[in-house]
Amino acid sequence: VQLVESGGGLVQAGGSLLLSCEVSKFSFENYAIGWFRQAPGKEREGVSCISPFDGTTYYADNVKDRFTIFRDNAKNTVYLRMNTLKPEDTAVYYCSTEAGSGSSYGLPPCFFSSWGQGTQVTVSS
Repeated sequence: VQLVESGGGLVQAGGSLLLSCEVSKFSFENYAIGWFRQAPGKEREGVSCISPFDGTTYYADNVKDRFTIFRDNAKNTVYLRMNTLKPEDTAVYYCSTEAGSGSSYGLPPCFFSSWGQGTQVTVSS
């Protein structure tokens, strides 16, 4: 599986970003996929995931109502729209599939195993 994240950047607090993750060499439509993040000096944190068939979504409490995850199975791509960004959202964001060994990073039933190189999100105050 290959995952390529994009869309990160520097934004002021209150701003928005749209992260994208294109997945290849993988049966994208059959697996849940999601995002986790890691800030400097902190543990990885599950952010959101979306199920493969009915599109059920899950969010960490600290991003609920601000972030929206959605997927386009025809494009093998998952997105994370992030609104009302806060400085504490600053982190490297990784998209990840559920296939293989891994962790929920505090957000069950999401499960994160393979991931890409990540995309940096920096929110200035």
